[in-house]
Amino acid sequence: MYSKITFALIVCATIFSSCKKDKSTNGNLALNIVGLEDLGSNFRYEGWLIVNGKPVTTGTFSVNASGVLSANSFTVNKNDLSSATKFVLTIEPYPDNDPAPTATHILAGDFNNSTASLTIGAPEALGNNFSTAKGSYVLATPSDGMNNNEKSGIWFLGSLPPTVGLTLPTLPAGWKYEGWAVINGVPVSTGTFLTASGADAFAGYSGTMGVPTFPGEDFIINAPTGVNFPTNLAGAVTAISIEPSPDNSSKPFVLKPLTATIPTNAADHVVYQLNNTAANNAPTGTVSR
Repeated sequence: MYSKITFALIVCATIFSSCKKDKSTNGNLALNIVGLEDLGSNFRYEGWLIVNGKPVTTGTFSVNASGVLSANSFTVNKNDLSSATKFVLTIEPYPDNDPAPTATHILAGDFNNSTASLTIGAPEALGNNFSTAKGSYVLATPSDGMNNNEKSGIWFLGSLPPTVGLTLPTLPAGWKYEGWAVINGVPVSTGTFLTASGADAFAGYSGTMGVPTFPGEDFIINAPTGVNFPTNLAGAVTAISIEPSPDNSSKPFVLKPLTATIPTNAADHVVYQLNNTAANNAPTGTVSR
């Protein structure tokens, strides 16, 4: 008799436990993403489910210098998980008192059953994989006169007299382009811009004479720490990056659709081509529910 009662209690306990689990309102969301970079102390990545057209946060995480996520598993409401049609990853300020996502969407994808493939080219992210980006550059320093330090400036031009030298997609809100030259191992910005057909937002290193109304910079004055101006850019690396806006980093972001190593025997006032490296510098991944 005792054994029958004990058995009955065990059965009841098992059924009760199973019922409790079935009534749980939470599920698990798992991220598998590579290629993200450390955002520093003032920003975090945040995931969002799109449920009935509205964003529902799945939580924030950081990424270390090796690209490892601080968390890749998140507890999320089961109903939201099952109803979600898309996943979007954004860059958010930290700390962040705004419950809504920023405009800086870096990855996104549609759910296909239990998983979603995440890319920068998704319409809810940057909307383009930048495979058609192309460009060229010229070494010259118009801001300190002709035949002075001509290899100490770089301008993203297509020809001389100056014409547009960059073919780049229009960026969504939350992003800007930025030009770079790596001088003695130090990345030095030539300025941010949204269009290649106008001047960029910076001219702090150029001299006092006029410069082209296109992206680029003369490295003549106000050299940053670790760099001496004027310089010789022959043999240096140059790049066009895509930067989150706002941006608290003095280094290029992971998204670099155009790069080049300037020839060691580069001549000034000669047009050189940039290489499309978009596929080499784009984060990607999956999310599972």
